[in-house]
Amino acid sequence: MQTYVALLYSIGLGEGRRLVMSDLRAMAEDLGLKNARTLIATGNLVFEARAHKISSLEQRLETAFEKTFGRHVDIIVRGAKDWLKLAAGNPFADQSVDAGDQVAVRVMREPVPPDTAATLQAYACADEKVLEVGGDIWVVFSRERPSSRLLAATNHKRLGVGTSRNWNTVRKLAEMVEDRQ
Repeated sequence: MQTYVALLYSIGLGEGRRLVMSDLRAMAEDLGLKNARTLIATGNLVFEARAHKISSLEQRLETAFEKTFGRHVDIIVRGAKDWLKLAAGNPFADQSVDAGDQVAVRVMREPVPPDTAATLQAYACADEKVLEVGGDIWVVFSRERPSSRLLAATNHKRLGVGTSRNWNTVRKLAEMVEDRQ
């Protein structure tokens, strides 16, 4: 069995409806995924399964989600080793210590081109930073500005399918994965 991390993109189900994490775990278990567990109510799922192609797991989870909850949601899956590599590759480790909620990574289904960070930097405030690491986009968001143009610039249209998680969530998911290694 291998351990995987699945990240759901924008799990809002509509007015008056929310996704209950126990329902998400039940959906995963109905797919035959083992030891399904969630982290906070923003669509973070850790599970175990026989070795599969990542794209196959993503497709199975997306199909099951739509069937179960009546709405398509993009789901990005990473194997445990890849998740630990992503976490270890945080280029903003110093900023993450004191501002883990201001450091985020946009985890991509397909790697972004190497020049993407430079393009996105044009949307950044003076105190914001952007770097590409392993095809994902790492960002330090401004504490001074409550809304960042950079956040809007890292959307599906510009970058492709992906979803963002702050450093606190990345770190906690890494801890959950390490516990199973």
